[in-house]
Amino acid sequence: MSTSADIIIGIDSGTSVVKAVAFDTAGRQLGTGAVRNAVDQGADGAATQSLDQTWRDCAAALRQLAEAVPDLATRACALAVTAQGDGTWLVGQGGRPVGPAWTWLDARAAPTVARLAATDADAARFRATGTGLNTCQQGAQMAHMDRHAPDLLDRAATALHCKDWLYLQFTGVRATDPSEASFTFGDFRTRAYDDTVLDALGLAHRRALLPPILDGTTTHHPLTAEAAAATGLPAGLPVVLGYVDMVMTALGAGVHTGEAGSACSAIGSTGVHLRAVRAEAVHLNDARTGYVICLPVPGMVTQVQTNMAATLNIDWLLGIVAELAASFGAPQDHAALVARIDDWLTRSAPAELVYLPYISEAGERGPFVNADARAAFLGLSQKVGFAAMLRAVVEGLALAARDCYAAMGALPSELRLSGGAAQSQALRAIFADVMDRPVRVSARREAGATGAAMMAAVSIGAWADMGACIDAWVRPELGPLEHPDPARVALHAAQRNSYGTARGALVPVWDAMAAQRAPRASRHQPAQKETVQ
Repeated sequence: MSTSADIIIGIDSGTSVVKAVAFDTAGRQLGTGAVRNAVDQGADGAATQSLDQTWRDCAAALRQLAEAVPDLATRACALAVTAQGDGTWLVGQGGRPVGPAWTWLDARAAPTVARLAATDADAARFRATGTGLNTCQQGAQMAHMDRHAPDLLDRAATALHCKDWLYLQFTGVRATDPSEASFTFGDFRTRAYDDTVLDALGLAHRRALLPPILDGTTTHHPLTAEAAAATGLPAGLPVVLGYVDMVMTALGAGVHTGEAGSACSAIGSTGVHLRAVRAEAVHLNDARTGYVICLPVPGMVTQVQTNMAATLNIDWLLGIVAELAASFGAPQDHAALVARIDDWLTRSAPAELVYLPYISEAGERGPFVNADARAAFLGLSQKVGFAAMLRAVVEGLALAARDCYAAMGALPSELRLSGGAAQSQALRAIFADVMDRPVRVSARREAGATGAAMMAAVSIGAWADMGACIDAWVRPELGPLEHPDPARVALHAAQRNSYGTARGALVPVWDAMAAQRAPRASRHQPAQKETVQ
């Protein structure tokens, strides 16, 4: 490797896009390569992804990055990888895929989740992992496979996650990281596998499928000759296994900079809400929801709650406008409608309506789990216009975020926002008022790749520890605090009460509507046998 090597590459393999991002060792972003990937959806709830294609897409993103950054191969000093979380990526003895990966979107394990969550053993599993059981998770998916398709597990040698699979391709090493290992099969306090969890999932006899756990901040492996040929990078380049994408994104966006009480919300298609705490300070809620995910900082974890839909609610409402306009021969571009959001929000009054933002057909998962939950406007009258409805939708996203933070214990003292929606000044003001907390944004645009690259910077000794790296890479990117308006805070206090009351009162309505949908769906869809691949 060249003595002038000064570039760290962060890989973030998401559900829809694989990104490769180059940084210098001071944290400045130098260039990006991106390749779209795809998830195959099945009528039985399957959502799978090709392991081989995911690797080819990753290698292609790196080659694209080389076109954007001169002399990338000679200047690279390390590479780190993070990726979409949960899911089950099975490989056999020879390192070849057993079949397509079950991604975090796969819903086939739903009956297994219901069965396991109803057992007495699930309480002990939750105490260890701090994580509610859901269909996204590898533990639930493997338990479902074990009962309904045991041959899949019989043919496997190792159960990996997406980033683990890519690390195997880069280095030939089978491993996983402390974050996914502990919230799936372990204890967040010890960062190790836990027999109580495996027993609760009925997977003790499958323990041999679990890979070794390694921490990328202290351990890395060299890029193989085969991977070098595929990516154009030099053989021997240090490769670091990052933590799961949620905490890598939060780390890059500022979830942990040393101040007590700071938190981070990523407002994207989904809403991800994280607060950094000492492991001993974790608040486990009675509903057994959310995640506890380790940070690459000794003794620190993130508590996490996730809304199934965040900006998907905004997209839905703007989509109605576009559809209506098109029917009158005046088509509207989605980007043009998005550009007008701040204008609509500033022309509307706060807290006129209550909106429950459960627009996803999968219902809600944080801070409560109800697959039948659906969105609703409350308080509509003939005087209500579009701007008021749009404002109510954004207020609903902020109310849902506050709901999630309340399930984690004390509300944060400061909220750091990331995601495309956080670029809206009007949206930030609504979040500050509803949360009654100051907010700020990070200038980082590729926070997930940033978090992974930060781990690599520590692993190769470019920075002494994560605290020093955070000071250099994260703090300078944080914008100024934006404070709530006291008058609007008072209005939202009453709105919060109505929101909470409505959320509880609508449960029997959701149940009845789900029962009504079921026979309708069966009339229009052919009967499906359970297929497992």
